[in-house]
Amino acid sequence: MNESSKSLSSVADRLASLYERPFGGKEKGRYRIAMKLMRQLAGRRRLYQEDVQNIARALLERGYVLIDMDSFFVVMSANSFVNYRRTNEVSINK
Repeated sequence: MNESSKSLSSVADRLASLYERPFGGKEKGRYRIAMKLMRQLAGRRRLYQEDVQNIARALLERGYVLIDMDSFFVVMSANSFVNYRRTNEVSINK
């Protein structure tokens, strides 16, 4: 694992730990983080698409999903999606 991967892996660790900490009036749970704070967390002036993908992969390994909303990111538990209703072939062919 190269130094850059270690760094992005530690960003994923920090993002995952934020999910479990109380802030913003909630005990724990989903949150959004501004692009500026994400760059600060990564210790970089710029986050490239490859960086975001690597952070997202590392977070997924930890059970969280990173959603890029252009000017900010959302972090959610992957379990949040388990109870979503499923579509099937009949639904998409109507």
